[in-house]
Amino acid sequence: MKFSKPPTSLDQQVDTLINRGMAIPDREQAKRFLQHLNYYRLSGYWLPYEASHSPHQFQAGTNFEQIIDLYVFDRELRLLVMDAIERVEVSIRTQWAHHLATKYGAHAHLDSSLFLDQQKYLNTLGKLTGEIGRSRESFIKHLIDTYDETTPPIWAIVEVISFGQLSQLYANLKLRQDRKQIADTYNLDEKVLTSFLHQINTVRNTCAHHSRLWNRRFTMQLTIPGKRPHGLNQNFNMDRNASKKIYNPLVMLAYAMDKICPGHHFKIKLLELTTMHTVDESAMGFPADWQRRAIWKQRRST
Repeated sequence: MKFSKPPTSLDQQVDTLINRGMAIPDREQAKRFLQHLNYYRLSGYWLPYEASHSPHQFQAGTNFEQIIDLYVFDRELRLLVMDAIERVEVSIRTQWAHHLATKYGAHAHLDSSLFLDQQKYLNTLGKLTGEIGRSRESFIKHLIDTYDETTPPIWAIVEVISFGQLSQLYANLKLRQDRKQIADTYNLDEKVLTSFLHQINTVRNTCAHHSRLWNRRFTMQLTIPGKRPHGLNQNFNMDRNASKKIYNPLVMLAYAMDKICPGHHFKIKLLELTTMHTVDESAMGFPADWQRRAIWKQRRST
């Protein structure tokens, strides 16, 4: 069957929403939002408010303002999460490069014997080499032009590596001891750090593509810490239906920020954000008592 639906005007889009039961008190304002935010982008925020999908009909009381409020909340959440992930990413880059360089030398990343799955290693190295070749960083160009090695040293290439490549190279280290020494910096088990890096890379990509965090179900389930560090596992939502939502990665981000940036405002800003907007927190996997759990009660680290 071929797609035959014609494009619709802004007025037609507003009429469609009204006919489906959404209250739109300011028609011109709604048109402005639809003009700049795209009907299908906003649909991800109003679909959970449908009483039925065939035919489309909204729940009683659904209004356009609450959809925009939810959209603004999600946008601000993405920006907050991206800021935290940036700090975690820079820290992990530093620890990975420092450990391997200290133990194995300046070009440890070119030593295939350090990695378990050779095909994965070669695929990741090929992508990394491409990143290096495309880099316009002056220090990369200087090192390539000056020295004979295939790539610059690890402490230089780590500045152009993608988070996904870094996550794969960490997970693919052959020796558990190497993964453990890097994870020890954060007082985490290496399996937990491996899972966390994979998960927040997915979250990072979601944010980078301006996609929805609210109500999103990720394909991967985060590995919850056990006895180490003490008490951290009590902050997670263990409910099976919530385990693939954004809440558990946010707990890990809050913990990592406490380690990397003492005195940060990540937790304060998250709490303020949920207070400023009317959102269904359970749709993000938040437990009902989340604000009373230890990691969120400790607003700032010392």
